[in-house]
Amino acid sequence: MPTVERTFTVHAPIEKIGPYLADFANAEAWDPGTKTCTPLDGQPVQVGSRWKNVSEFMGRETELEYRLERWEPDHLTLVGENKTVTSTDDISLRAVDATSTEITYHVDFDFHGVATLAGPLLKPALEKLGSDTEEKMTEVLATL
Repeated sequence: MPTVERTFTVHAPIEKIGPYLADFANAEAWDPGTKTCTPLDGQPVQVGSRWKNVSEFMGRETELEYRLERWEPDHLTLVGENKTVTSTDDISLRAVDATSTEITYHVDFDFHGVATLAGPLLKPALEKLGSDTEEKMTEVLATL
């Protein structure tokens, strides 16, 4: 099961980052692979909320249904699934000071069926996506 993890600091307070990331529709702004991310069950965002996410990875479009599994002030988990993969995005937040937050962004990719064979081969592309996500997330969160 390939994993990607990045730890980085952003110039935004933890109180703004948690709610922003918990609303996965915002992935359109901070996730370079996301083309669209549409809420499936209305607001307010809460544990159990779901989104239809359309992403592009390695030139192919894929659709996953994400749900917010965990949301605490310093930790959230989103799980996206389709017939090929389950993606678990685990995000930990730590206030550095009143205006900065350290983010640990950890993603597990659990491939299913025949896609299991491709999992290890995708590691370089997943690592690049992790770096691109860190860069874009840092940029976007600084505007909160």
